[in-house]
Amino acid sequence: MSTVLVTGASGFVGSHVLPELLAGGHRVVALVRSERAGATVRRRLPDALAAGLELRTGDVLDPPTLGAALAGVDAVVHLVAIPRDWNGGKDLLRVNLGGTRNVIAAMEAAGVRRLVHLGALGVEDRPELHYATSKARAERAVRESGLDWTILKPSLQFGPGDGFFNIVAGLVRVPLPVVPVPGDGTSRFQPIHVADVALCVRLAVERPATAGAVVELGGPRTWTYREITGEVARALGRRRTVVPMPVPLIRLAAGTAEALHLRAFPVATDQLRQLALDNVGPLDAVHRAFGFVPRGMEGELGYLGVPKRRQAPAPGTGGTAAG
Repeated sequence: MSTVLVTGASGFVGSHVLPELLAGGHRVVALVRSERAGATVRRRLPDALAAGLELRTGDVLDPPTLGAALAGVDAVVHLVAIPRDWNGGKDLLRVNLGGTRNVIAAMEAAGVRRLVHLGALGVEDRPELHYATSKARAERAVRESGLDWTILKPSLQFGPGDGFFNIVAGLVRVPLPVVPVPGDGTSRFQPIHVADVALCVRLAVERPATAGAVVELGGPRTWTYREITGEVARALGRRRTVVPMPVPLIRLAAGTAEALHLRAFPVATDQLRQLALDNVGPLDAVHRAFGFVPRGMEGELGYLGVPKRRQAPAPGTGGTAAG
């Protein structure tokens, strides 16, 4: 059993990683920025697992708070990241890159060597891609550190509380016979259930041999944006025709929303640019690295039938690993 500090414990991925680690017998230290966030983390857990959880207050953007948070810790799972900003990419770099650098420096100072870092599939350091640049540079900072690191790079993640699939579901629920997709809808993804990502995280923590490995995490098949939208519609029992929407038109609307700080708009201009890159990797990467085949997305989106705020992860829901 290890003592594992998890950053981003109150987020979507954190809500699945914590019960997976706790169900696996680990003691978990959840880094939270406030008592309110800590209450949210604890409330998500069943009593049988909450006993193994400790809350510590800190912020990856506030380096002086990280030293005490790392006391007695054997490993760190770094999940903190934001997907978009309204500041030309500056906040993405501040959080995704700067926060990662702060965690690395704090770990080196505290003598904690084991780091499992959640990267992202299909990211490149290109000036026009703000999110991708911030994540790619963060991954490079991890690789260049002196820590015993493992980088996990998931494609789109689906599961209770997710972002992308709940956004698509919101568009499908609009009482119209059609639902738009950006461009021709042929951008490719490799969706993976967040519980399977959480299992990969736990196995990486438990297997020292994964140190120095970069593992791309994707499901057992690729899906286009159009196919994903159709699957969401089927999960909701709605008949919808998927229609292409010119990217320049969506970009204009998204740019206007960003200028007005309308956070409810479902897509950012940066995310539209990212669609030019496929978000796929080897179909057998998870099995080769961790010994199990992640579940497919077909028939697994039933959670979208209830409001996002009522979607809750089940404890230890990942698959079974061999070896």
